Amino acid sequence: MQLAPGLRRVGNDIVAFHLIETPAGITMIDAGLPGHWADLRAELEDMGRDIRDIRGVVLTHGDSDHIGIAERLRRDHGIPVYVHAADAARARGEATSHAAGGPKRFGAVLGFGAYALRKGGMKSTHLTSVMEMQGGETLPLPGSPQIIGMPGHSPGSVAVFVPSVDTVFVGDALTTRNVLTGVTGPQPAPFTDDPGEALRSLDALAELPAHRVVPGHGPAWSGSMADAVAQIRA
Repeated sequence: MQLAPGLRRVGNDIVAFHLIETPAGITMIDAGLPGHWADLRAELEDMGRDIRDIRGVVLTHGDSDHIGIAERLRRDHGIPVYVHAADAARARGEATSHAAGGPKRFGAVLGFGAYALRKGGMKSTHLTSVMEMQGGETLPLPGSPQIIGMPGHSPGSVAVFVPSVDTVFVGDALTTRNVLTGVTGPQPAPFTDDPGEALRSLDALAELPAHRVVPGHGPAWSGSMADAVAQIRA
């Protein structure tokens, strides 16, 4: 689905990842669930592009619902996968989150669980090799994605700012649809390792000149980054 010129979403408001399209190729932000492979192929076909046009995958963090097809792209197509050094072990399956989920509503939890199962959420393949990021760098990929360290949800959570599409991709540094409650709007994400640190990390977003926030869960949100941060803290 096209969100804006040069910006596509694969998946839905429960779990999604995103494609930045430029004449030089495609940068993929996150990698969803294993069952999103067919959805990716269909989206690329609609764009008139091919797997070979993907120049790299940038993971906002190493959780299983964000790495789903990354190893397949790396292993079968030689596409590099970038993840922050502090989450490299998580992406390789050597470390896991110990965070509590938070409040729940039955319907929202059921919907999240059913969608994850339908998309192969129990079959995610961990990465065997990654390109480690440190935060603060601009990657040599289409759209020149800028990496912003956002520890809290996980030690190596990052936001990815792509000026060409006026968008910051935040992974689970925040959410606009809580998968456990169904509540919408900018808010802290569930399953966060260190909620206090996650809130402090929002300072890094407040000054960004982007006008669109795209999380891994929930619809895109339009407005200033300062307004989004203020809503979360409220």
